[in-house]
Amino acid sequence: MLPSQPLLHTAVLALAVLQTLASDTFIAAVYEHAVILPDATDEPVSPDNALALMNKNMDVLEGAIKEAAQQGAHIIVTPEDGIYGWRFTRESIYPYLEDIPDPSVNWIPCTDPTRFAPAPVQKRLSCMAKNNSIYVVANIGDKKPCNSSDPGCPSDGHYQYNTDVVFDPEGKLVARYHKYNLFRGETQFNYPKEPEAITFETPFGRFGIFTCFDILFHEPAVVLVSELQVDTVLFPTAWMNVLPFLTAVEFHSAWAMGMGVNLLSANTHNINMSMTGSGLFTPEGPAAYHYNSGTEEGRLLMAKLSARPRLSPTYPPAVNWSSYATSIKKFPGQNETFSGAVRRDIFTFNELRHKAGNYTVCQGDLCCHLIYRMSNKSKDEVYVLGAFDGLHGSLIKYHWQICTLLKCKSTDLNTCGQPVETAQTKFEMFSLSGTFGTSYVFPEVLYSEVQLAPGEFEVLRDGRLKSKHGTSKPLVTATLFGRLYEKDPPHPLRTSP
Repeated sequence: MLPSQPLLHTAVLALAVLQTLASDTFIAAVYEHAVILPDATDEPVSPDNALALMNKNMDVLEGAIKEAAQQGAHIIVTPEDGIYGWRFTRESIYPYLEDIPDPSVNWIPCTDPTRFAPAPVQKRLSCMAKNNSIYVVANIGDKKPCNSSDPGCPSDGHYQYNTDVVFDPEGKLVARYHKYNLFRGETQFNYPKEPEAITFETPFGRFGIFTCFDILFHEPAVVLVSELQVDTVLFPTAWMNVLPFLTAVEFHSAWAMGMGVNLLSANTHNINMSMTGSGLFTPEGPAAYHYNSGTEEGRLLMAKLSARPRLSPTYPPAVNWSSYATSIKKFPGQNETFSGAVRRDIFTFNELRHKAGNYTVCQGDLCCHLIYRMSNKSKDEVYVLGAFDGLHGSLIKYHWQICTLLKCKSTDLNTCGQPVETAQTKFEMFSLSGTFGTSYVFPEVLYSEVQLAPGEFEVLRDGRLKSKHGTSKPLVTATLFGRLYEKDPPHPLRTSP
């Protein structure tokens, strides 16, 4: 029996609604914000003064949010510390904090601002989302009272957390995340007792969220992707660029490729602290990115992304990172290695003496293989192949395995590993691989002037990082950055409950 016309019409309409809701793509935005900082003081300012400073920053953020929404963005991420900065002691940040409820309370601060304790910042962020029909991601401070029945309760009677919040297009609070891996110097905040793996569903995939330093650790970053299968990670950050492996755009793009997810990275902009570099990163490479150390201005970035990248026909295949490197013999010339420091990490290096060649360098359990051919061999520039297998960090230590093709700062080999932003040498080809003891490896290619190389390299299934057609710009580094999370020692500052 054929359905009646009204029933057929209803069914078609319902299908159309579902197809609209479950989009294959979405438009994402991030805003790199030049934060208006408070005056440095150890004494707390009044709540009114704190709110006045936060409103100045939110004025700027609101302009970016309106612009993004007008251009069709579905979601916008703003930076860590983007509303009040970072110049705080535990006491001086307190006037800037609000009590942020669990999203399960089903709350729209914009329309119901008095339901909980005064929360003018949450109300304004909620209204920005609602008035512009866009998901808004922001970073603020949460305060939670406690008492002596809690043995971990701080002496001032409350916990303080570095916190991300997400408001949906109706202004509802849909996610709250307390930063688990605090960076050194974040003494104004407490460590959460347990890591939070925060996800939420949208018409354009499953989203997860974490903050800045979290990206270097297993929890919650890897858990969100590997276990909870998020499609897109929201990433507020206040990232200080550290060459040669940890500039923001370089590592965040590599992490998105290595983990196979979208990463929406919004950095603060403060060139005095080497903070710049935001992007919309995908498993295939950067859809849009920004790095500018010569301006004081913020920057809005937007791009159309795949909502469910794992289902995309261009989704990269799974990689066995050690397959190729363990199948070949070491290239000769091992007695010519020397040691050099990348910050405090002692690498084993081998100078690339010729215009083309094959090299192997080993350290610990890691052997790195390189096949390369330079377009030109400059007498003014020296490149090395380097290997590092060990713990990185002074107080908080974590295990790295790194294979790197790296430009030295000068022709003096003692400068190999020191930061360098510019180069003159292009490569006709390179192929880098390593005997990694982990499946978590992040492929980096960085050109002169801290520029990425979208579409110019590939990672083969057997773990080789290869140039496709030669480098279009001079090369600073090509690196395979591995993390052996299971070898990380216990965290020295985080106490178990």
